[in-house]
Amino acid sequence: MITNNKGDSPVPQGAIRMENPPTFASRKKYEHTMKRHLLFFALLLGIASCQNRTSTTAGEHSLSATKDTANYTTIQWIDSTYQDLGTVKEGPEVEIAYKFKNAGDKNLVIENVSASCGCTVVEKPTEPFEPGQTGTIKAKFNTEGHTGTNNKSIYVTANTKGTIHQELKFHIVVEKS
Repeated sequence: MITNNKGDSPVPQGAIRMENPPTFASRKKYEHTMKRHLLFFALLLGIASCQNRTSTTAGEHSLSATKDTANYTTIQWIDSTYQDLGTVKEGPEVEIAYKFKNAGDKNLVIENVSASCGCTVVEKPTEPFEPGQTGTIKAKFNTEGHTGTNNKSIYVTANTKGTIHQELKFHIVVEKS
């Protein structure tokens, strides 16, 4: 056995003696640097996977319908854009439908439909509507956990004259069951 230079503890024969062994602080710094590198590569991978698509697949339409003002048309809401759904008991989903007609002379393309909160799930029409054709924007409101007065909105983006943004509203009172 060989003793270290201080003579207080033996070093096994053949072992390499380190003049400056790693300290707790240097190990923490190494771990911090590795975490930063891992975070950087994860961020880089995330950005690379979120690239914009420029082509469309079968049944899908170009997302530029709202940018091409030459193809704007007119939407006519057959029913009101506001619905009072009255009072219901908490628990079941409530279905809502807004009927419309393409009152213009170009195809009506519904580009996006979204709700003001996660308690409302919307259905977006996928095909364009020819002039004179009617359609429906459908939604389901989850009453579970939403007792009291609820005023919700559904937002529709389409190639419509005046404004490409339409707002549909509904009011419902949910009673504890």
